[in-house]
Amino acid sequence: MHNIQSISQDLIYVGASDRRTALFENIYPIPRGVSYNSYLLLDEKTALLDTADSAVSEQFFGNVKAALAGRRLDYLIVNHMEPDHGALIEPLLQRYPDTTVVCTAKAAQMVEQFFGLKPNTMIVKEGDTLELGRHTLAFAMAPMVHWPEVMVTYDTTDKVLFSADAFGTFGALSGNLYADEMNFEGEWLNDARRYFTNIVGKYGVQVQALLKKFSALDIKMICPLHGPVWRSNLEWFIAKHDVWSRYDPEDKAVVIIYGSIYGHTETAALRLGTLLSERGVKGIKAYDASRTHASKLVAECFRASHIVLASSTYNNGIFTPMENLLADLKAHCWQRRTVALIENGTWAATAAKLMRAELEQMKDITLLGDTLTLKSALRTEQEEQLATLADQIAETL
Repeated sequence: MHNIQSISQDLIYVGASDRRTALFENIYPIPRGVSYNSYLLLDEKTALLDTADSAVSEQFFGNVKAALAGRRLDYLIVNHMEPDHGALIEPLLQRYPDTTVVCTAKAAQMVEQFFGLKPNTMIVKEGDTLELGRHTLAFAMAPMVHWPEVMVTYDTTDKVLFSADAFGTFGALSGNLYADEMNFEGEWLNDARRYFTNIVGKYGVQVQALLKKFSALDIKMICPLHGPVWRSNLEWFIAKHDVWSRYDPEDKAVVIIYGSIYGHTETAALRLGTLLSERGVKGIKAYDASRTHASKLVAECFRASHIVLASSTYNNGIFTPMENLLADLKAHCWQRRTVALIENGTWAATAAKLMRAELEQMKDITLLGDTLTLKSALRTEQEEQLATLADQIAETL
């Protein structure tokens, strides 16, 4: 059985969605699933743009067979070799042995590494083109967005960009293929942000270089490897990626993240939220670092301009979930934010000193106000100090 969708008279969606896998890359929770997108161009020559993850192999091969309708497959274009897109290269070539693989030199090396294969290969580099008949495909290199072998493919005829992992998002497709058929901002944007910041966020400089290349193209449609296809409002989605990859805050907003063992640090953090609300601050978000997956916390830290980190001291160090979050933020090159610190320690309050040392290793982090130090629990006489911190946060917003 197949489930294909026509994008145009000669471009067919042959990808599939996965709702069974719990963790993407065995790290990131995907409660809404994920799609593995693949596209088939039918011209005088046929070209398949990327394969899919082995989790959807049966659906994928059924789709490819139905879309080809007995025709041979002339080219497999490999934009990205990561196994969620490249796992089915070997079984595809077993089914269609006369296919030529079109990819970068590094991707060809990875094909051999993964499969021990040296198929008939066309190595392409920046600016190379491939004539299919009516369609001419042009290739642009996109190294470290987010693997070194990545390229993107641009159909110069129909102005379609096959963008590899760029402009992707978590979330399975439910029939609607296009972003404009969905409530994207309400239901998908959080997953798009979480996908970008955690998967690609470290490589902001490389993303900016790729966006500069895109700006020179007349793009009518974006076909990413995950999530919906974009045929309208492209500028809005591209602008989001521009902000994220420049590490600029997306929203003037406060996010409070606390690591609390017995609840006393949590009490102080949430009291600060109330005081901020009394000062007219809207859209405050508070998260328990022990209960919220780090990928969501990273995405929220990319979104908001002001972050409050409240941590208990644990074994004379930072409470482990908060320590892990700081390591994640540093690994993703998080920067250009305003941060306030709250610490707690019954017999040795060292969390703030250690958090500050981690933040000082990051770029353009402004530490706001004096650290609020709790000795076991928030005392009534510390309310004024907490109120001063709320004033400082509100004023800088």
